[in-house]
Amino acid sequence: MKIICIGRNYWEHAMEMQADVPVNPVFFIKPDSCLLRNNQPFFYPEFTEDLHYELEVVLRINRLGRSIKPKFAHRYFDAITLGIDFTARDLQQECKQKGLPWEIAKAFDHSAPVGPFIPKEELGNINALDFRLEINGRVVQQGNTRDMIFGYEELIAYVSRFITFRTGDLIFTGTPKGVGPVQVGDRLQAYLGDRLMLDFFVR
Repeated sequence: MKIICIGRNYWEHAMEMQADVPVNPVFFIKPDSCLLRNNQPFFYPEFTEDLHYELEVVLRINRLGRSIKPKFAHRYFDAITLGIDFTARDLQQECKQKGLPWEIAKAFDHSAPVGPFIPKEELGNINALDFRLEINGRVVQQGNTRDMIFGYEELIAYVSRFITFRTGDLIFTGTPKGVGPVQVGDRLQAYLGDRLMLDFFVR
C-alpha cells in the first residue's frame, strides 16, 4: 500500500506557508513504513530540530482503480480517519532552497500516525466534518472539510490520472492552518467531531 498526501488543500494554510494556491491538486507519496498505528508513541527523530505536525482527514481506498471519473470517485473509498503528516521543517526548507525533492523531510519512518477508520456512512455529511488537534490539552489546529480547495472526488479523479489506486491505499487530504512544532513530552490528541481518534506522546 501507499500513502498519497495532498499539499496546500486549504486556503488559509497555503497563505500560512506563503505558498501559491494550486490550480490542480499537489501531491506526494509516503511509503507504508511511515505508518504509526494504535497510538504508539512517536519518537522524535535525531536528524531534525524543527519537527512540525499537520493534522489531516484520511481516506481509505477500497478498490482498484485508475483514471477514475469524478462522478464515480465516491465509490473508491469506504472509511475515514485522522492522521498526522509529521514534517522535518528544517530539512524541507533546506531542500526547497536547493531545488531538491523533499521526501527526506516527509517520508521518514513513522511520520504518518493514523487513527482507527470509521465507515463513511456513520459520519453523516462527510463534506462538513469538524476536526481538531490538541497538544497538552490546548487546541492548536482545527478545520472543517467543507473548506478544502479540492474535494474528495476531485482528489481521487486527479491523482488516479497518474497513479493506480489499490485496495488499502490512503489519501491524506491536506491540512488546515495552524501547523507548528512539537517537542519531546508533548501529548497529541486529535478529534473528528467529538470522537477521539488519536492520543499519543512524543518521546
